[in-house]
Amino acid sequence: MPINNDYIADQFSLLAKIMDIHGENSFKTRSYSSAAFTIEKLPAQLTDMPPENIFSIKGIGDAIGKKIQEIIAKGELSLLRQYIEKTPPGIIGMLGIKGLGPKKIATIWKEMDIESIGELLYACQENRLMLYKGFGEKTQTNVKDAIEFYFRSQGSHLYADVESYAQKVHDQLRQNFPEQQLAFTGEFRRQLEVIDQLQWVTTIAPAALSEYLSSNGFTAGTSADVSETSAAQASVISAPLVYKGPEGIRLEFYCTDPGRLASTLLETSCSPEFLTAWKQHTIGKPGDTDGAAVSTPASPTEVQLFAAANIQFLPPGLREDPAVLQSAVMAAASANPMPALIQPGDIRAIIHSHSNWSDGSNTLEEMAGACIAKGYEYLVISDHSKSAFYANGLNEERIKAQHAQIDELNNRFAPFTIFKSIECDILNDGALDYSDTILSTFDLVIASVHSNLKMTEEKAMMRLLNAISNPYTTILGHMTGRLLLSRPGYPVDHKKIIDACAEHHTVIELNAHPRRLDMDWRWIGYALEKGVLISVDPDAHSTEGYDHTRFGVLAAQKGGLTPDRNLSSFTLEQFRAFLAGRKT
Repeated sequence: MPINNDYIADQFSLLAKIMDIHGENSFKTRSYSSAAFTIEKLPAQLTDMPPENIFSIKGIGDAIGKKIQEIIAKGELSLLRQYIEKTPPGIIGMLGIKGLGPKKIATIWKEMDIESIGELLYACQENRLMLYKGFGEKTQTNVKDAIEFYFRSQGSHLYADVESYAQKVHDQLRQNFPEQQLAFTGEFRRQLEVIDQLQWVTTIAPAALSEYLSSNGFTAGTSADVSETSAAQASVISAPLVYKGPEGIRLEFYCTDPGRLASTLLETSCSPEFLTAWKQHTIGKPGDTDGAAVSTPASPTEVQLFAAANIQFLPPGLREDPAVLQSAVMAAASANPMPALIQPGDIRAIIHSHSNWSDGSNTLEEMAGACIAKGYEYLVISDHSKSAFYANGLNEERIKAQHAQIDELNNRFAPFTIFKSIECDILNDGALDYSDTILSTFDLVIASVHSNLKMTEEKAMMRLLNAISNPYTTILGHMTGRLLLSRPGYPVDHKKIIDACAEHHTVIELNAHPRRLDMDWRWIGYALEKGVLISVDPDAHSTEGYDHTRFGVLAAQKGGLTPDRNLSSFTLEQFRAFLAGRKT
């Protein structure tokens, strides 16, 4: 970047803002901010001036003048570099979010312990900002909207964030090309939690499709824009048309003829490893997708391709691990079908939810009423524990008061039942947040890590294993603490965690919030092998949050979860029996 007045002013402006975030002397920060303003308004470039003349500019003193010379000579300001090095990148990134100034960012970082834009969005969704001075409902809404706009401009997207847009584009294409075939494929059809591009397979002619997209605000891409996975698939099928819509999401279209639609769909809606295993199994045999399929109709369906290959049909969400393909081969050979996957309609209850007793938006009565309206049999209310002060966690006295209200509501809403729970913080030593006396008053306890997330695997494992071994821990909440596209989560040994849960009969949550989806579906198979129950839970902070359960189900399907192994699919009677068994 050329060193001109704008660049130099930006250095001083950024320094002033970061120093403000760190709470440095306000006189110094104002002097750097004033210097930035002065430099921006200069009629001549500082780099064209004799060095001694810089000090004679009004508003530029000796200290500022020397820093200007440093920038011109070295291309950067060493003091700024020092502050950048001790400031999390996400905190600096927040300066680009409309409505957030240094003072508010300092509160977010120092008081809320938030260090990334994604974490901040999650806090907005949990209504946490409103608990702090200077953050009202309007500010929280504006910050949330600004962050969502920011993420839309990035390359990767959560499944939940692109779902409605994908369906909108799909419906528009079907309306404009009613005689042609069109189907989702790729990451979206495989129900991956993060989507880099939306993909379709279609019989629409490439020229007609390009004309329609170009005339409706979509920008054509180039071959360099094709994703790595798409490029691998393009080695056996035609390369896709690449476009980008006004929303900045990349779209890819595989154009083919009706006879190749199903085979193209199969090839583009599985992982590269799965596709390799499929081809090795079917080469030269019925179901071979290369060239004309052997012993299949002229225009076969995917179901017919699987049947011709003597493989039990696998939905796209399961087409990841070659081992699953082998299981489908064995299932077909033995005429012993693989069990049916969990479906959204199999969820019978809301487990893990927050009311306005902590950081939720709705009252207990509203939370229960929404459950009843949706046909759920019971609700597990699990507000935050006392160490989660940032989320208005419940102390011992408030727990008693909440339990009294739950008793009153249960009398009113019977047979619908509200179960008394808590999302109990796992402390630094792995202990839970209350004494055994208090823990014994809950019907069940969800134990989760919320603080000091920057830790080694050794530290994380110590905390988690200690919590799992606590007899009052019923469910391990969001195992790694990850926030998709924002925070990777602390490192854990998944097998040891799952083995410990099996030993202590602890359920593992699949947190269904679209930004969490934690535990990772890739470990569900091992958990099922070890006999561990999973619980697909929305972590709802409002009645609208109940709908997140569906995204958890989509992720759970990828891991092969069946309804009988999911706690939130238990009937009320089964759930009561489960809790009674835990008590003994």
